Amino acid sequence: MLDRLYVENFKSWKKLDIKLGQVTGLFGTNSSGKSSLLQFLLLLKQTKNATDRGLVLDFGGPEQLVNLGSYSDVIHGHHVDADLKWKIEWSLPQKANIFDPTKKRTEALASDSKLTVKTKARLRGQTLISDFLEYQFGGFNFSISSKKEGGTEFELNAKCPEGSNFRFVRNKQRAWALPGPIKTHLFPDQAITYYQNAEFLGLFGAEYESMMDSIYYLGPLREYPKREYPWSGTSPLDVGLRGQRTIEAMLSATARNETRNLGKGTRRKPFQEMIAYWLKELKLIHDFKIEEIGKGANLYRAVVKRDTHSPSASLTDVGFGVSQVLPALVLLYYVPEGSTIIMEQPEIHLHPSVQSGLADVILNVAKVRSLQVIVESHSEHMLRRFQRRVADETFDSGDIKLYFCNSIGGQSELVDLNLDLFGDILNWPPEFFGDEMTEIAETRKAILRRKMEAVR
Repeated sequence: MLDRLYVENFKSWKKLDIKLGQVTGLFGTNSSGKSSLLQFLLLLKQTKNATDRGLVLDFGGPEQLVNLGSYSDVIHGHHVDADLKWKIEWSLPQKANIFDPTKKRTEALASDSKLTVKTKARLRGQTLISDFLEYQFGGFNFSISSKKEGGTEFELNAKCPEGSNFRFVRNKQRAWALPGPIKTHLFPDQAITYYQNAEFLGLFGAEYESMMDSIYYLGPLREYPKREYPWSGTSPLDVGLRGQRTIEAMLSATARNETRNLGKGTRRKPFQEMIAYWLKELKLIHDFKIEEIGKGANLYRAVVKRDTHSPSASLTDVGFGVSQVLPALVLLYYVPEGSTIIMEQPEIHLHPSVQSGLADVILNVAKVRSLQVIVESHSEHMLRRFQRRVADETFDSGDIKLYFCNSIGGQSELVDLNLDLFGDILNWPPEFFGDEMTEIAETRKAILRRKMEAVR
């Protein structure tokens, strides 16, 4: 689970420092930096996925997680001489140990359930480089950095906690120069080859990549529903950026006879039945199922019933909201337990009451499946439901983080909304969702004016 993200000089963020909860809500005005915050995580994920190990950052292209252009497009203020710096802290699925291979493996050099990576990227001429990487683990700081500013030779360093005298020992027969970091998160292979006791460094890169693999994303624009869906038996990793693989994911989970819990202590339900349950609870439809169009056709259709007396209809012939919320519901139940899900505007095209209900689904599934969910939203109804569930003790206030993003002079700012034990926001920003009291007052004044004019 991601615990904290610190970034310098990314797009509208001069500095960003955000602590993340099990459920994190990002609210704020348009063009305030909410999406940029999420784009940074997606940039790192697609960089990790890049097959070119010589690529420092993968700024993307069509059909990728993000398409950010170039370094000059993402660096704050387009100041290409500035460094892009960041630090990520996260919790490991289980406690990890590292050992000094030059000593007996009877006692770990360090043990911890948390890991921090600190790194940066910058331009050298026209080339993007990464010349610093550090992992913090169990009180140790293990880093690789250039021997001199702008140099191409690097060295390993270990900053130890009190009571430890660990240091990296260079193999004498390996006198070649040590290259720099790979991408922005991996120690070079030569670090393990050239040093007698550096093999544990590979653990950090592996844990980082595992963390990135556990991040899943659903964008704000969903695909239109279709009358038929082909499926050849594949199992997608997720539902796609626009939810275009939602039906594939449902068919795959069904074929594997997967079941899910509604809550702790409840009976497990088949995957499709669980999705249909929530669509009904949200009062969107009465029944939902996926059926094959002819035996062996490998073509399927999503069939719904609006209420008990309605005839069955294709997903294309009912309200648009059903097809828009379906990818969000499926993603929450499809990804492995312990994953991190990023959703942009999951409430789009939904009635206010359904928006509130969706907030409940997110809180429930996050708790039952140990998910971390980061939601970017404009919905006051989702925010109010988050507050309500803290107030009625359904969800602990310590597990939910709410933020308001604002832009001042082209620079994004983050306000940590202080949520107390009773769900009240103690530092409510002015005109958070518009000036409600002014709207009411002006409406009353207009009514009074018209009544007075009518009796003249």
